[in-house]
Amino acid sequence: MIVTDSIQQQSTAVGGDSVVATYRQLTPAQVLKWLPRDATPAQQDSIIQAHFKPGEIHWSDRPDTLHLPGHDRGHNMLDVDIPQYYREGFFSKDTLFHPELQGGRNGIAGDPVPYTVHADNLMTGLLLLCFIMIVVAFSSVKDFLLHQFKSFFYFSRDVSSEISETAVEFRFQFFLVMLASLLISLLFYFYTLYYIGETYILRSPYYLILIYWGIIMGYYLLKAMLYTIVNLVLFDSKRNKQWMRSFLFISSVEGILMFPIMMINGYFDISVASASVYVLVVLTIIKILTFYKCFIIFFSRNVVKLQIILYFCALEIVPLLFVWSILNATANMLKINF
Repeated sequence: MIVTDSIQQQSTAVGGDSVVATYRQLTPAQVLKWLPRDATPAQQDSIIQAHFKPGEIHWSDRPDTLHLPGHDRGHNMLDVDIPQYYREGFFSKDTLFHPELQGGRNGIAGDPVPYTVHADNLMTGLLLLCFIMIVVAFSSVKDFLLHQFKSFFYFSRDVSSEISETAVEFRFQFFLVMLASLLISLLFYFYTLYYIGETYILRSPYYLILIYWGIIMGYYLLKAMLYTIVNLVLFDSKRNKQWMRSFLFISSVEGILMFPIMMINGYFDISVASASVYVLVVLTIIKILTFYKCFIIFFSRNVVKLQIILYFCALEIVPLLFVWSILNATANMLKINF
């Protein structure tokens, strides 16, 4: 027996004319016996690494026959091409388990239900609230309104003889101006849905109505400021006071005239074109009344009568065109373009 430094032990036998060599794999215990008894763990690990080298693992290529009778052979876990029922389950495509998947719909999508006011609970409640407030307020100041209507076409040179508004009457007229702004904003909102677009970048369509309402309220405030500044420069304070009362009354009448078309448009499905015609007729009547009152108060005693055209165009027509362009620009900027 000859012990070499390899990991094998060789035994050679000579018998006659033949030589037979046998090799036997050493075990780690046999290799560790070569070391002295007081060998450290580091020395033991070193001699093990020197005599034993990790080799390549060769998996068996033979078919697996160890399966139950009547069943297919088992599947190798290293095989990625496994059947679909191993990879998918009953809830594998459910959107509740996979938020990244978009939920579809069964069948063919139908036409969406068009927007109507009577199907909108918030809008219906708002209109009913406005109607109740108008009825309650009108019952309180109806005598004042009748007196204002009778004296509208009568010009009094004595300002002190006119009846001044109380606080309740002034608040009622201011409420009618706000109501007119709200109704005009609602009508323009329906106009934008029909002629400009139905989708906007806002979270709710009520935000668009609020934006329109703010713009139209700014329009009325701008007109009141312009009238005050111009009339204080060109005319005396008495006629300016008469005009501001008339302006507030005309704006209140505009709010009352706008309310019926809003109710009819909401509950009787009138077309937007017919509602637009009604609004144009109301605006024309209001502008004619405004022109008449301006002429009676400021220009009835002037020699040059054509000054009222410049006055009226600068303080009525130009602001109206300006607010119309702002409303259209706002709708086009907020619209979603596909």
